[in-house]
Amino acid sequence: MSYYHSKYGNRKAGKRSKLSKILLRLLALLIVVALGLGYFLYTIILKPNIWTPNKTDIAIYIPTGANFDSVKKILYTKGLVVHRNNFEWLADKKAYPSNVKPGRYIVKNGMSNNALIDLLRSGAQSPVKVTYNNIRDIQQLAGIVSKQIEADSASIVALLQDSIYVQQLGFDLQNLPSLFIPNTYEFYWTTDANGFISRMLQEYHKFWNESRKNKAIEIGLSPQEVSTLASIVERETNKNDEKARIAGVYLNRLKSGWRLQADPTLVFAVGDFNIRRVLDVHKLIDSPYNTYKYSGLPPGPITIPSISSIDAVLNPENHRYYFFCARDDLSGYHTFAETSLQHERNAWKYRQALDKLNIKK
Repeated sequence: MSYYHSKYGNRKAGKRSKLSKILLRLLALLIVVALGLGYFLYTIILKPNIWTPNKTDIAIYIPTGANFDSVKKILYTKGLVVHRNNFEWLADKKAYPSNVKPGRYIVKNGMSNNALIDLLRSGAQSPVKVTYNNIRDIQQLAGIVSKQIEADSASIVALLQDSIYVQQLGFDLQNLPSLFIPNTYEFYWTTDANGFISRMLQEYHKFWNESRKNKAIEIGLSPQEVSTLASIVERETNKNDEKARIAGVYLNRLKSGWRLQADPTLVFAVGDFNIRRVLDVHKLIDSPYNTYKYSGLPPGPITIPSISSIDAVLNPENHRYYFFCARDDLSGYHTFAETSLQHERNAWKYRQALDKLNIKK
């Protein structure tokens, strides 16, 4: 091989070697850039960026009409987002600011930005359990329910005081409390007043199945009348094991054409729910709820009765008692009697017990 060819070949090989080195360096640089970009995207998209106190799940509530700024304020005030710029950057890329959906959402510790944004953007809110019991009237009901769903108490009360709306439900303003069956129900937090009442109407019809309706017919009462009597039983005792016996007393009086003479109806008529001792002066009040003055059932429930009280009326104890009064041991239970003479003796003992405690009203 000539000197020329040997020298030319070496130069060519050298150029190829340099080019390879350059390509390798470029490849290495691309790999580094790719890894850096990958880590950057991982940090923003998939790396945990949500912190919750004690690593426990926390519920956030995004109200109807909220925008992205509102959501950020909710999250940031609770200190849930670690790197806020990353969260906002990804939220913008995923078009969340134009897809804010109200609701109650469960945020978990260690969530990534991507997981949180997908949850909020999906609108897949977690339901709440709405519970109400021991409710005196519609106003109190609205106040308790409004603390558990988005609807405010004023909007609930406004509908329930609208006689036309109430009539469309199949009730009137007096027997309306019988619509509500105290229990625990599952709702979406964003439920409005109409949605809450509509759901309660569904639950009412579900509760009043054929079995309960037939039992109401057997005792000669409509479902609303059952609830009215049950509300009296509810206010007479909190002892479930004697509710059926008290219901039996009132049904005996109704069947015999007697006035109910139920003290709780007087308390309702007077409007002073702190009364502990009903006096003769209370019996003079002129009100359709005064069952000492007017025969039959009052126009509607004096409270929202519990399921146990409703079922006690539907399954009354069969006996011959027409009277009862609180026991003189102040246990909360009652003493029952068949005759007025027996009842007067029992009542005298109870009054003596109250006098000893200096309970005058």
